Amino acid sequence: MKIKRQKQAKKTISFYKYNFNFREPFQILIDGTFCQAALKNKIQIKEQMPKYLMGEVHLCTTNCALKELETLGKELYGAKIILQRFQVRNCPHFKNPVPASECLLSMLGDTNPHHYFVATQDHTVTTGLKKIPGVPLLYIILNTIVLDKPSQTSLDHVQAVQLGQLVSPAQQQSIRSLKEEQGISQKDGERRGKKRKRKQNNPNPLSCLKKKKKGVPTPPLKKSEQGEKRKRNRHKKQKTE
Repeated sequence: MKIKRQKQAKKTISFYKYNFNFREPFQILIDGTFCQAALKNKIQIKEQMPKYLMGEVHLCTTNCALKELETLGKELYGAKIILQRFQVRNCPHFKNPVPASECLLSMLGDTNPHHYFVATQDHTVTTGLKKIPGVPLLYIILNTIVLDKPSQTSLDHVQAVQLGQLVSPAQQQSIRSLKEEQGISQKDGERRGKKRKRKQNNPNPLSCLKKKKKGVPTPPLKKSEQGEKRKRNRHKKQKTE
């Protein structure tokens, strides 16, 4: 069962690498519910996450997720201790904290530009991130970490890219880098897009001259009889007896 789960995770990671430009170290955005489930099932997140994802990882959270655990009291004290060990990423709610579910979804935006994996047990977060293309979901079930299959939104996005209706994030990034290397800015592109009006030039004065009439060709001169070469008559010498 473990080998089958590992193969499925490898296949899913390859999907996100190829279609959404995910690269190591993988950034795992974690909330309090995932830490609580890991504590309950005796899962060491720092040790097991890199092994399961077969690569280097950066475990991180947000200030709103920490504040939420503080307000919930002593029951989630152990989950709070675990979550405090991870990197805290800046979120737009520093002064006015919001629920962790709302904060995590705001970190993803519309296209998950920072390539986050999301580790959560919250049904609200799970439902919301499945509407965003290119967001891998991690959760705990039966004492193990599981990487969910790509959502239907992600599959539809990839299909649209393959049909040429959209440009993938990887292609967008490569286009931007090529433009930066060649020193082409957006303004230059706009200038090139505009058509220049052609100035009206005066006609060429040489083209206004009247054409000369072609003269009648003179007949070739006849050769005079004197000018003609005379043919030499060869006289054979008679042999003397």
